[in-house]
Amino acid sequence: MAQNILVLPGDGIGQEVMTEVRRVVDWFGENRGLEVNISEDKVGGAAYEAYGAPITDAIMDKAFAADCVLFGAVGGPQYDMLDFSLRPERGLLRLRKDLELFANLRPAICFDALAEASSLKKELVAGLDIMIVRELTGGVYFGEPRGISDLPDGQRRGINTQVYDTEEIRRVARVAFDLAGKRGNRVHSSEKNNVMESGILWKEEVQWVHDNEFPDVQLDHILADNCGMQLVRAPKQFDVIVTDNLFGDMLSDVAAMLTGSLGMLPSASLGARDEATGKSHALYEPVHGSAPDIAGQNKANPLACILSFAMALRYSLDRGGDADLLEAAVDRVLGAGTRTGDIMSEGSTLVSCTSMGDAVLTELNKTISG
Repeated sequence: MAQNILVLPGDGIGQEVMTEVRRVVDWFGENRGLEVNISEDKVGGAAYEAYGAPITDAIMDKAFAADCVLFGAVGGPQYDMLDFSLRPERGLLRLRKDLELFANLRPAICFDALAEASSLKKELVAGLDIMIVRELTGGVYFGEPRGISDLPDGQRRGINTQVYDTEEIRRVARVAFDLAGKRGNRVHSSEKNNVMESGILWKEEVQWVHDNEFPDVQLDHILADNCGMQLVRAPKQFDVIVTDNLFGDMLSDVAAMLTGSLGMLPSASLGARDEATGKSHALYEPVHGSAPDIAGQNKANPLACILSFAMALRYSLDRGGDADLLEAAVDRVLGAGTRTGDIMSEGSTLVSCTSMGDAVLTELNKTISG
């Protein structure tokens, strides 16, 4: 039975990298029996220009009906003066909130061929494999009250509220512990319990889930600022890191640069699994942004978006073997020295976004030609 995928390329390089993903999806349909129905629509600035909003109710209906959403990137300087409610990023936030995509999985993997591209010494990052699990629908990005108000003395005040409740913390902790049980069996829970009441609650609730449901998984608590420092000092001490929305946003970007480039990092945002159908809403996107400085120039690195599709194969389409196949193809491409500008190094071959897609397809073709 064919599964439904909604493609939302978005803005900037989102269009370019998603074109390469569509070619990879087609390859799996032609050569591995992947049956999918693909619909495409607009999000972010592209949606604002077409529909007057960063995402519409009709597009949200498509997202609810899809087995997963493939997302490119949103944003650009031309939208900076829009009202906050109309900015491109609000489209992505609505998708996350309305689909209840509470668990953001951001792997930080350093491919052997890219160890030299990291800003850290090779011995610190070679073989790196971290999974950051970021809570995605709560915390300071969504808490109330929020806003900017005028004060009687003529000054202004900006307010954002950091707020979590028990189940929001417990459900994302369960995701982290479950993943760790299939990996290195160790979780670091990161917050700021020394200065924030929400951090105290986070620590206590994660500890409760560990003690009552996952006692065989090692749990360590770490302050978020120390976690950032340790990611730079000795990143391979970590296996799975679970943290809140704000700290997860920052720590995952720190981890990104350990691997050499934001252009290499995929992510998955998952909702709760439906007990009747076994399915959950899911959105897959590269960690990088819309990169307006290179948009339309065929310079973007499509590998993060392609690897995001690999995560879709694994978590939404129940095709773990195909996910392994695609990830191995990317590894071989990098091993051959094929590089876009963001990961270019001496002795490598500089290629365009399209040519990087070609290289991945060439490696996939080798798997069926013997």
